[in-house]
Amino acid sequence: MTADGGVRRVLVLAGGLSFERDVSLRSGRRVAEALRSVGVEVDERDVDAGLLAHLAEHPPDAVFIALHGGPGEDGAVRGVLDLAGVPYAGAAPHACRMAFDKPTAKALVRAAGLHTPDWVTLPHETFRELGAHAVLDRLVERIPGPLVVKPARGGSALGMTVVHRADQLPAAMVHCFAYGDTALIERFVAGTEVAVSVVEDAGGSAEALPAVEIVPKDGVFDYAARYTAGATDYHVPARLDAEAARSAAAVAGAAHRALGLRDLSRTDLVVDSDGTPWFLEVNVSPGMTETSLLPMAAAGGGRDLGELCRTALERAVARGRSEAESGPAGSHRAGQA
Repeated sequence: MTADGGVRRVLVLAGGLSFERDVSLRSGRRVAEALRSVGVEVDERDVDAGLLAHLAEHPPDAVFIALHGGPGEDGAVRGVLDLAGVPYAGAAPHACRMAFDKPTAKALVRAAGLHTPDWVTLPHETFRELGAHAVLDRLVERIPGPLVVKPARGGSALGMTVVHRADQLPAAMVHCFAYGDTALIERFVAGTEVAVSVVEDAGGSAEALPAVEIVPKDGVFDYAARYTAGATDYHVPARLDAEAARSAAAVAGAAHRALGLRDLSRTDLVVDSDGTPWFLEVNVSPGMTETSLLPMAAAGGGRDLGELCRTALERAVARGRSEAESGPAGSHRAGQA
């Protein structure tokens, strides 16, 4: 840590064992390069059984978590870092759990007054025990198509299918259950697909970066469209009128607050033909690869990615210092926050 409370040496965690391991490794490399470009000393490490020993032997000022899916976004790794007393950038464990579970996040943002498409959540066990055909028949009656089927937990559009006809639904469910044991089926909303990243400054004021408009060339923003160069066209800022752009930014900020997030997040939205933004999901550990949306938004807003990451880490250091000064009770509260 520097004399003014800044960060000197940080650890970037990337990799893990989720389906998104390769993307995470790419994100970690990009974050490490960005931080080094602004004078921060960076170690890079995978998540394995030696992590806690490494933290004890080589304690960093703070950790940047570039893990995607599973423990990297559901709060598990953050909870372990809390136990080890190591500050980290990003949301606390309980907020991660709420944001990572898409049905929970949708329920919370709807309670906060935001628009989100109607949905049904179906665990694989229930789907099987009650009879697939009977359940799907009721589902189509409840939410007329087209539909989006995706795992209730997870990212990078793995296991996601857009269903235009009822006879496509069984295969979509099978595909979804290959990536998770619970499916989220929601009404498809036509419109302009955008991602709005929210970052907090040193004082904690949240700012929405310019919206990134997403135009996949095959019409669906799936895994290949996200991480294959040239498979998707992006527009920064998004081609929205001024009022719709303000509304999208406001919804992303409101979702960030409603879910108790901090430092940085990315909210995925669809803006319909009336200019209404519809919340789809939020990411507490946004991708940082060469085709990822938060770095695009930062560049579109004239912001340096390394400086944004460093600010998030400096906020983590400040939180850690405050918790240490408040003693064991304060540290306990922070771990539960």
